[in-house]
Amino acid sequence: MKYSKATNYALHTMLFLVSAAPNKPIGVQQLAERQGVSPTYLSKILTKLVKADLIESASGANGGYRLKRKQEEISFLDIIHAIEGTASLFDCTLNHSSMCPIQQEMIEAEQQMERYLQNKKMSELAVKITVD
Repeated sequence: MKYSKATNYALHTMLFLVSAAPNKPIGVQQLAERQGVSPTYLSKILTKLVKADLIESASGANGGYRLKRKQEEISFLDIIHAIEGTASLFDCTLNHSSMCPIQQEMIEAEQQMERYLQNKKMSELAVKITVD
């Protein structure tokens, strides 16, 4: 199982926003430079985070992106779903009953992982890092 690079950038961007200044807008250029990624590429990721109501954009000279929700409410799963969507990781390709024992096990495993990620909040990690 592997998440996309976009999810990696989204998680790191959100951690930076939580850690740096949750209420102060930070420009896409600064966010992109911190991760060594193109601002254009990161803008696409930020758009998905805005659509998921995790962050908001502020325009103008001092504009940028800032948290829209309280940092204690933002889970890893919220960010992953914003980027990857909510479709199941496993899709049984055989044409048989939905009672497939393999599919049932995979769904249960995925549900356990999602519960774990839902309980992991960005604010928990923010206290563990320092932002320059």
